[in-house]
Amino acid sequence: MTGQGGIVHIGGYTAQSGGRADGIVAAHRDPATGALTPLGTVAVTPSPSFLARHPSRPVLYAVNELTEGQVSAWQVGSDGALDALGSFSTGGADPCHLAVLPDGGHLVAANYSSGSVAVFPLDAQGVPGERSDLVVHEGHGVDPERQERAHAHMVSPGRDREPLLAVDLGTDSVYRYDLDGASGRLVPRGPRMRTAPGTGPRHLARHPDGRRCYLVGELDGTVTAYELTEDGSLHQRGRVDASGRTGHIQPSEVAVDPDGRFLYVANRGVGTIAVFDLAGELPALVSEVDTGGEWPRHFALIGDHLYVADERADMVRVFRRDPSTGVPAPVGEPVPLASPTCVLP
Repeated sequence: MTGQGGIVHIGGYTAQSGGRADGIVAAHRDPATGALTPLGTVAVTPSPSFLARHPSRPVLYAVNELTEGQVSAWQVGSDGALDALGSFSTGGADPCHLAVLPDGGHLVAANYSSGSVAVFPLDAQGVPGERSDLVVHEGHGVDPERQERAHAHMVSPGRDREPLLAVDLGTDSVYRYDLDGASGRLVPRGPRMRTAPGTGPRHLARHPDGRRCYLVGELDGTVTAYELTEDGSLHQRGRVDASGRTGHIQPSEVAVDPDGRFLYVANRGVGTIAVFDLAGELPALVSEVDTGGEWPRHFALIGDHLYVADERADMVRVFRRDPSTGVPAPVGEPVPLASPTCVLP
C-alpha cells in the first residue's frame, strides 16, 4: 500500500441489508494531511460490503452481500467514476469478502451463509467470466448459534507457491488451496487447519516475510500467530487477546504494516484499534486507541495514515500513524458516510 494521494473507494451496507448506504462512494485523499473529501456515490449497487482492485488494470470489484450473492465489476475512471462491467452470481448466499490473485487471472469470493468459495476467471481487461469453480465447506463448530454450519469469511491468495487460504468462521478452520490456472479450479493442499474450538476465525493477515500470519477470532476475541511453511502448512506459535479492554470484544479486520513491524486489529464492541509489536515470538500489545465509535468493521493502512470504517456510527475516521511507535492518533473530524464497511485505497 503506497502513500499516494488520489481516490479511495468505500463500500457499505444498503437497505437490502438494513444499512443506509446507496452503493460505492468515492473520496479524494490528501496524501499530506490524510484528509478524505467524499465525492458522492459513484455506483448504485446493493450492499457492496467488500471491495478489491485488479493488480494491473483499472478495475474495481465488489461483493453484493445478498441472499442470492453476486460479484460486480466496474471500470475505474481517473476521477474515481465507475463504469459497470457486469454482475455475476457467486452461487451462494451473503458473499462477504473477495480478492484477486496476484497475477490478475482470477477472482475468488467467500459466501458467508453458504460456507463456500467461488472462483471467476478474469480476461486480459480484468472482466470476470462465468464462474469456474464453487467449493462448499462442510461441518460445524461448538457455538450452536454462530457455528451451526460452515461460514466462509475470507479468501487470502498467496504469492508464488504460497497457498490460497480460505478462513471459515463456522467450522473453526482455515482451508488451503492451490488454484489451477488452466481450469480455474481450486485444488486442496492437504487437510484443513483447525483452530481452537469456538475461535470463530474471521480474517487473517500475512506478514511481508511470507512466513508469518495472524488470524483473528471473531467469537473468542483472540489473535493466533502461525508459521506458514514452504509446503503450505500452518503451525501455531501461540495466541494472545485481541484487546486489553473488558467487555464484548469482536475483532473484525487485521493487518500488518508494510514494514512488518506492527500488527493492527479492529475490535468491535469496545471500539478500538489495538497495536501489537511483532519483534518477539508472539504479538505484544503496545497500545489500544479509541476509534470514536463502537463498531469498527474495517480499516485500511495507506501511507502514514489509517482509515477506520465504523459501520454503526456512519463514519470513517482518519488517523496518522507514528512511524517509530506505530501508534495511530486521530486527525481532524470524522468523515460522515452511511453504513461504511470497507475502505479501499
